[in-house]
Amino acid sequence: MSSLVSLLLKRSPSSSRPSRGCNVFSRRFSSSLPRLCSSDLLRSTGPSEERQDVTVIDQLMNVVRQRSNPHHRSVIPVRVSQLWSKTISSLSTSTPTATAPPSAATATAYPPPTRRMHESYTELILAFASEPDLLDQYTNASGGLRIGKLMENLDSLAGSIAYKHVLGPEVRILGGVLDKGFFIVTAAVDRLDMLKALTPGNISDLRLCGHVIYAGRSSMEIVVKMELVGVRDETVMLGRFSMVCRDGITQKAKSVPGLALSTPEEQTLSAMGAAFKQRKKSLSLHSLDRVPPTRDDVAQLHELFLRHGQNDGLNNHIERVWMEDTALENCLLMFPQERNIHSKIFGGYLMRLAYELSFATTSLFSRRALRFLSLDGLSFSHPVPIGSILRLRSHVACIGSNPKFPLLAHATVNARVVDIESGKELTTNDFRFTWCDDHGPALGRTVVPKTYQEAMEWIEAKRALEAGDEIRKLMAS
Repeated sequence: MSSLVSLLLKRSPSSSRPSRGCNVFSRRFSSSLPRLCSSDLLRSTGPSEERQDVTVIDQLMNVVRQRSNPHHRSVIPVRVSQLWSKTISSLSTSTPTATAPPSAATATAYPPPTRRMHESYTELILAFASEPDLLDQYTNASGGLRIGKLMENLDSLAGSIAYKHVLGPEVRILGGVLDKGFFIVTAAVDRLDMLKALTPGNISDLRLCGHVIYAGRSSMEIVVKMELVGVRDETVMLGRFSMVCRDGITQKAKSVPGLALSTPEEQTLSAMGAAFKQRKKSLSLHSLDRVPPTRDDVAQLHELFLRHGQNDGLNNHIERVWMEDTALENCLLMFPQERNIHSKIFGGYLMRLAYELSFATTSLFSRRALRFLSLDGLSFSHPVPIGSILRLRSHVACIGSNPKFPLLAHATVNARVVDIESGKELTTNDFRFTWCDDHGPALGRTVVPKTYQEAMEWIEAKRALEAGDEIRKLMAS
């Protein structure tokens, strides 16, 4: 830890760090990275902007819902109902079409150049108050709700919204990929924030709803939220999905309808969606993979080193735990029952697996059951094939606290597909979760990075905790 901090503190403006994953004790810094500073970018994309987004979106979504047609709000099934045996049979008897041009029917059926925002509005009502059997499917061991299972619903909802934007609000059933000439996949989940705890005492009917707020050439920005339905609906979760459209034959980007904006509220939402997309590009170009950490980042890391990185025992009654020692791993076979309409593993199922592993990781570290606060980021790099082996690895990246929560824990989950014959692994997803304890005592342990990669993960996790704090403060006020 001392060598790690020394390298960080002694860096000149022209120096750059080693590639993530290498041990700082065994490799020098590379000089190939640009000499940039991320402080300006962080000021424009920091917690204050995120918290403003949350409140504005929550209010304006209600306006869009009022303009939507109640007969066109139902969810389109994005899971396959056909027997897997029939799918295998059709795949084995079909002829290759990789180079075949789209049919004339497909070309003429492709959607118009624009859609209206409210046409993609979709909602799913989970009638927990009146359907005890349905509630039982979502109930966890403590009597609360299984948030991971609700994440599956939210991913299905986002997919349904995207297909409605392309195909129109009247669509009820999705055909095959080649029948449509295109398919839509989840590219990323930017945030999912839990704004109110769901406890056994406040569970009622839930409304999951959302719509497109921005359409690029082949991408769509979608907002979703979860509400407790009652005399006064109450938002409990708010999130953002990024969806992309691909050609069913070439797999290349395929254009989607633009948005025809007709109200000030829609113009505001569309502008926010465009800003979200640009923000993601900027953050990617200025991430810690490319840009050195700021002085504030290094100062916080150095403070952690001074308190917990120089001894092997307790410091102020706080136990030091190396980040690598918090890791948990899960290996699973990917069965066809969890496939989507594209015959790949359903993204919502992957979200649930990562959520549950993250819960186990943070709870075992903190020695108490924690409550979900936010999904701070999720990327879909590659699809997960049916029949593959999926390797999930999770660890605690940062520990924090504030006056409201005596314990905050941020964990990352990396998902990789393992090739059975070669043993090579391909990263398919990266997940970032924040958890909390509402009423327990302060935690007598903390996480300390040992390598440069872990130090960068600690900084990213610290930023995520700070952004989440700001969002929840604003919603509470």
